[in-house]
Amino acid sequence: MDIFANAGTAIAFLGATLAVGMACAGSGKGVGLVGEAATGVLSEDPGKFSQCLILQIIPGTQGLYGLVIWFFAMMKMGFFSSGIQLMSIETGCAFFAACMPMAIGGLITAIAQGRTAAAGISLIAKRPEDMSKALIMAIMVEFYAILCLLASFLMLNSMGA
Repeated sequence: MDIFANAGTAIAFLGATLAVGMACAGSGKGVGLVGEAATGVLSEDPGKFSQCLILQIIPGTQGLYGLVIWFFAMMKMGFFSSGIQLMSIETGCAFFAACMPMAIGGLITAIAQGRTAAAGISLIAKRPEDMSKALIMAIMVEFYAILCLLASFLMLNSMGA
């Protein structure tokens, strides 16, 4: 029996798992950073809850993007329909590589976005009328998460299992 018979499939699964896992871990960290900052503000002014909540939601999008890439990769591998087919190591590595922009980019941008949104919480604590400025600063980071999503999606879309 060839011990590498399932290696390509395993490598592809690892890439898909890392795309969702790392992006969600980054989102959890980013959302947590904003939550910590927001809790301090809300202890002084509970009326700012909706502004804080909006800023806290933003770093969570990378986890959603990671889930989209996981779902798309699993779909391309036949997980939801015909069943997983054995892949060569080369094909498995291609799937793995296609998932890495979302895995790495999702992790890093979610944490960066969380830090930016947490700083925005500090801004609205003193100047609630500047919520739009805090929001724009946090959303600027989102652009790079979307580029990671697009890169992974386009690479996965170009291959078959």
